[in-house]
Amino acid sequence: MRRILTLGFGLLLCGAIGSIARAGQQDKSARPSPPAETSCNLSGKSLTIDYSSPRAKGRKIFGGIVPYGKVWRAGANESTTFVTIGDITVGDTLVPAGNYTIFAVPNEDKWQLVISKKTGEWGTAYQGPENDLARIDMKVSKLPSHVENFTITLDGNGSGGCTLHMDWETTSASVKISPK
Repeated sequence: MRRILTLGFGLLLCGAIGSIARAGQQDKSARPSPPAETSCNLSGKSLTIDYSSPRAKGRKIFGGIVPYGKVWRAGANESTTFVTIGDITVGDTLVPAGNYTIFAVPNEDKWQLVISKKTGEWGTAYQGPENDLARIDMKVSKLPSHVENFTITLDGNGSGGCTLHMDWETTSASVKISPK
């Protein structure tokens, strides 16, 4: 009898642990800021950006919940990854092949794209300028209409390169990217 109770308790415990483990493997697409990805081919070299896409939900974004002049994580949840297979040029800056985290410093008239060598952070954990590979100026323009979901896109520009766009609310920040 004792053996049956011990076996029953063991099975119950295994089931509970399995349920907890399954609950921890959350469906990321069900998050309020779901995952998104963009990529481009740069004359045989690839660039992929993985990020989470927060929603405006009626809030004032830039100059509001995202303050001007401060490093922003450029997304939500896990930090935004920037992975290049092959050396590329972002703006006028050489970026060697590798894995990076990107952030942005938004301002009304000019942004900076921050490419950090530190990877694997969660959320807002900017590790400081000593980990920056580069800070690259971005152009800022006004969007013709409101964009509810923060979006990063890599649009081909016809010369073997692409343009990185970060669009949200009524703001678009962009920088050209080309193969090395």
